[in-house]
Amino acid sequence: MFNSGVWKPAIRATGIPDDRHNGMHVLHYTYASVLLDAGESIKALSAYLGHADPGFTLRTYTHLLPASEDRTRRAIDMALGEDQAGNDAPQALDGRDTA
Repeated sequence: MFNSGVWKPAIRATGIPDDRHNGMHVLHYTYASVLLDAGESIKALSAYLGHADPGFTLRTYTHLLPASEDRTRRAIDMALGEDQAGNDAPQALDGRDTA
């Protein structure tokens, strides 16, 4: 088993205390936080972590979700055709250039 055969001996060898704060829980938490920061969906993360219910994953890790204000603003800007420099590039809702 990875935890008892690899992780715990490696932790002990470094002199770091072998407790919950340095165990597999931290590795699990770090994995979840990196994937959420990268934009992975709660449903997919739930499956990767072995959770039966994505709602549990959401309740457990919701505080790790990146702030949505900037993501939302960028999504709307892209949908409306505004480029990164803030210049308007009018488009129809289907993405066709209206100019």
